[in-house]
Amino acid sequence: MEENSEQPVEEKEPEKVVYITFDDGPSKWTEQFLDVLDAHDVKATFFMQGSNLKKEHLQESVKRAAQEGHYIGGHSMTHNYQALYSNQQFLPEMLESLDLIHEITGTTPRLVRPPYGSAPGLNGEHIRKQLADANIKIWDWTIDSHDWELPGNPSQIIQNIKQDTTSDKEIVLMHEKSQTLEALPDILNFFKDQGYIFGVYNDASHFVMNFQNDAAL
Repeated sequence: MEENSEQPVEEKEPEKVVYITFDDGPSKWTEQFLDVLDAHDVKATFFMQGSNLKKEHLQESVKRAAQEGHYIGGHSMTHNYQALYSNQQFLPEMLESLDLIHEITGTTPRLVRPPYGSAPGLNGEHIRKQLADANIKIWDWTIDSHDWELPGNPSQIIQNIKQDTTSDKEIVLMHEKSQTLEALPDILNFFKDQGYIFGVYNDASHFVMNFQNDAAL
C-alpha cells in the first residue's frame, strides 16, 4: 500500500489588520508619536487639520511623517461643526487641507476624516455626491478610544480599545494627546499580541469605511 505523501493542508487563519489613526495634528506631540511608531515599526494614518498645518514650526514633523511612510489625510481647516455641515464648507475646507498637505509633503492624498464622523453631518446625498465627484474618500472608524476626554487616564484609553476590538479589520480613532502618547506602546503591543498586522492607508487600495455605508466614498 502506497503511503499518502500529501501533507494535510493547514487552514490559513484570516489575516487580521488594524489601522492606527490619529486626528487633529500636527501638534507639539507629533514628533514623539513618530518616535514611538518608529520604535515599534508601525505605520499610521494621520488626519491633519489645516489650522495646525499652517503653523510653520510644525511642518517639519509633517514632512517627517510622510517621509517615514505614514499616510497623511485631511481633517478640515476649522473642525467647526456649524461651518462644515450647516454652512456647507465641508468640501472647500477638505480640499484646502489636502492642498496644504501637498504643499508641505509633495503627496497628493484623497482621503479625509470628517470631524465628529460622517453621521449625521454627511447624511445629505447632495454633499456626498459632491465629494464623490471631487474624488474624495472618507474614513470613519470602528473603535473610538475616547482618548480626548480622558486626560491623565491612559489606562482607560487602553481598556476602551481592548473591549471594542472584535473584528478582523479595525480602524482605531485616536488623537494627538499626551495621554494617548503615554498609552500608545501598550496599545501597539496589545494588537501585536492579538495577532494583528498594522495597515496604513493607501489611496490605490481604498476600502469603504464610512458610517453612511456609501460605496462611492
